[in-house]
Amino acid sequence: MPLIDKPLPELLTYTGRNPCPADMDTFWDAGLAEMKAIDAKVELVPSPHKANFAECFDLYFTGVGGSRIHAKYSRPKGKTARHPALVCFHGYSGSSGDWYDKLPWVAQGYTVAALDCRGQAGTSEDLGGVTGNTLKGHIIRGLNDSPSKLLFRQMFLDTAQLAGIVMKMPEVDSARVGAFGGSQGGGLTLACAALEPGIKLAAPVFPFLCDYQRVWEMDLAEEAYEEIKAYFRHFDPQHAREREIFTKLGYIDCQHLAKRIKAEVLMTVGLMDKICPPSTQFAAYNKITSKKNLFIYPDFGHEELPGAMDKVFDFMSGL
Repeated sequence: MPLIDKPLPELLTYTGRNPCPADMDTFWDAGLAEMKAIDAKVELVPSPHKANFAECFDLYFTGVGGSRIHAKYSRPKGKTARHPALVCFHGYSGSSGDWYDKLPWVAQGYTVAALDCRGQAGTSEDLGGVTGNTLKGHIIRGLNDSPSKLLFRQMFLDTAQLAGIVMKMPEVDSARVGAFGGSQGGGLTLACAALEPGIKLAAPVFPFLCDYQRVWEMDLAEEAYEEIKAYFRHFDPQHAREREIFTKLGYIDCQHLAKRIKAEVLMTVGLMDKICPPSTQFAAYNKITSKKNLFIYPDFGHEELPGAMDKVFDFMSGL
C-alpha cells in the first residue's frame, strides 16, 4: 500500500517526538483548579430554532480568563428522566455549525452541547491579552508568553468546563456523557476526556493538536499546522530555541494528555492524512491506557470517511 508516514506496524508502537514538559501534570492540575474556581454564570437562552421533538437553547458560560463562551444546547422535548448527553467539538477555524446535525442525537434521546471555540467562527469571546506574535493561527497564540497564556490551554479547559456544566444539568445522567469531534474537534475530544474524568465514551476522528515536532520534521507544517513553520521563520529562523519552543508546545499536545483519559475511546484514522499525519495521531492513541479501539482507513486522508459517523453513532449507543 502507498505510504505518506511510517508503516502500520511502526505506527502501532510509535510514542511521539514532541518533548513533554517536566511539570505537565502540575500545569494541568493548576489549570483545572483555576477553572473550577470560576463563577461560570451559566445561562440558557431559548433559541428561535424549532423541532417538534427537541428544545434548543444558546448556552453561555464564563471561561478561564473571563471570556464568555457559547455552545448550542439541545435536549429531548418533554423528557424528564435523566438521560445520556454528548459534548461535541468542531474543526479548526469553524463553529458549532447548524442545529440540524445535532438533532439525530436528540431524536435518539440524548442531550447535545456543541461548543463554539473561542476566537474562531462561532460567537464565543476571545479576550486575548497575550504578549507577542498572534499571526497565522491559534497554536502559537501565547507562545511568547507564560504557558498559562497559550490559547489552546484555555480552549482545552473550555471543553472540560462545558462537559462539567452538562453533567450538572438536571435532565442529564452525569455517568453517561460522551465526547466526539473531528480534526480540531478530535483533539479537543481527547483533551476533554483527559481533563474531565467523568466522560464515559470518547470518539476522536483524525485528531489535530498532536506531536507538533513530528509534523514539522515531516515537512507537513502546512495547512492547519502552517503557523509552526511561520513562527520559526519569523521569530527563530536558525532554530536556536527549537527545544524550548517544542517543549512549551508540549503543554498543549494531546499525546501528553492522553494518559489521563479514563473513558473508553474509539479513534478513527486515515493513513493518507497529510493534514494531521497518522503518526501524530498514533502518538496519542498509543498513550491511552483505558479501553480503546481503532478504525483505520488505509486509502483516505483528512476527508469524509465512509461509514465513520455510523460507527460513532453505534459506539455512543453504549452511553
